[in-house]
Amino acid sequence: MIEVEALSKSFKVVKRKAGIGAAVKSLFKPQYSTVQALKDVSFKINQGEIVGYIGPNGAGKSTTIKIISGILVPDSGKCNILGYTPWKNRVNHVKNIGVVFGQRSQLWWDVPVIDSYNLLKDIYKVPDKEFKDNLELLTSTLDLSTLLSTPVRQLSLGQRMRCEIGASLLHSPKILFLDEPTIGLDAVSKIAVRNFVKTINKEKKVTVILTTHDMNDIEALAERIILIGKGKLLLDGTLTELKNKFATHKILKVDFTENHENIHIDGTTVICSSKESITLSVDLEKIKVSEAIGLLSNKLDIIDVSVESRPIDEIIVDLYKEYQI
Repeated sequence: MIEVEALSKSFKVVKRKAGIGAAVKSLFKPQYSTVQALKDVSFKINQGEIVGYIGPNGAGKSTTIKIISGILVPDSGKCNILGYTPWKNRVNHVKNIGVVFGQRSQLWWDVPVIDSYNLLKDIYKVPDKEFKDNLELLTSTLDLSTLLSTPVRQLSLGQRMRCEIGASLLHSPKILFLDEPTIGLDAVSKIAVRNFVKTINKEKKVTVILTTHDMNDIEALAERIILIGKGKLLLDGTLTELKNKFATHKILKVDFTENHENIHIDGTTVICSSKESITLSVDLEKIKVSEAIGLLSNKLDIIDVSVESRPIDEIIVDLYKEYQI
């Protein structure tokens, strides 16, 4: 469905020292440096997949999205999406895609949301029945009924993002590009957006490419991740594989009846403790969680036990360290 082969893209950036003199000099004799945003990036994405496209700031994520959505032209490489080359067949290509940039809006600021939707209907030439059906689905699943008659400038960030996602799906696209869709949203709005993405992926088989720094979004939505750093593709695999590779520790929390003795178990580190509870970091290379629980049960009258994996953010940090990005 999406085939990207050896994409490369560079930008010229003006170099200038501080000060008025340097500013005047740069007007007449500018000096440039070249920034390589993408270097031979290749991947394939099948229909119905939700893929997390991750990497640190400046890695090349947004540049990739802009190229495969037809906004930018690469220096070299190929891209085939549903039979079209995005930057060569833009009119036909954009009929099949929806794009949401978390920091940019496709809605008109001073008019009600429904007016923007009607204009997008005309731009994409959406048939009346299809537009009506899609609007009803989006209104119910994204809870837009009270927002459609409100000017965009009067909406909160969370409300606007829900409307932005609705706008990107009015023409029934087969592919949805989400670039930081939950940036700045509160917990309720984030959950609403995540649930909606799951719904359209399951019911309409919409392929989703998600770029974000919020690893909870990735964990909630994507099973496959593609890691990019310094313009290069570094990793393409499943989130489960990533967790298994870097999940060297588990967090063990135990509640028990009151105890005044010090607790020490080889292979574990005490994170915090009190007279009635203890939280341990268990090194899985040295001891199994079940063994740690068994040793604790010999010393304590256990009331409750919980085991948690390392937070996904910590795993991603380890991943970045491994690839030195």
